[in-house]
Amino acid sequence: MPTPYARNWISYLTDSLVNDNALPAGDAVEYLTQNLFGDSPNRRLHEAKVPHEAIAQFLQRLYGPLLEAATREAGLAEGDSTRIFTDVSLIGPSTVLAVYAPANDGPQQLLLLDSVRTWDLVFPHADAFNAWAEERYGKLVAALHAPVGACALPA
Repeated sequence: MPTPYARNWISYLTDSLVNDNALPAGDAVEYLTQNLFGDSPNRRLHEAKVPHEAIAQFLQRLYGPLLEAATREAGLAEGDSTRIFTDVSLIGPSTVLAVYAPANDGPQQLLLLDSVRTWDLVFPHADAFNAWAEERYGKLVAALHAPVGACALPA
């Protein structure tokens, strides 16, 4: 029996794509369905006209809303910011970095370092994706609650 999760992350990602004016609602659902579910390897991103850009955009669209939700949960101070960085590889794992920067020019903090093989980033059903997303969300929230400097990057 599937385990229930606090959030329906697919709905959350769809809302994010729509609210950011990235895609209309129908296109957002289709985009996520085509890129998150199916057989591995997922060739759609690699067969795009510009695969590097398609993969970077996909990773931003996956991790960005998770980071946004985590920052709301952590209640960041006014002026603090977070950012997702990607290092895309077409032949090996891509890397996703989530970074926190305090408003007072203090040390930046690495929140998440995730190695992702985008062609294998497909899920058999929504519950599997929700579990994957919830795990990353939990890591981001925990890192945002950690003492500043616990995993600091040089300013």
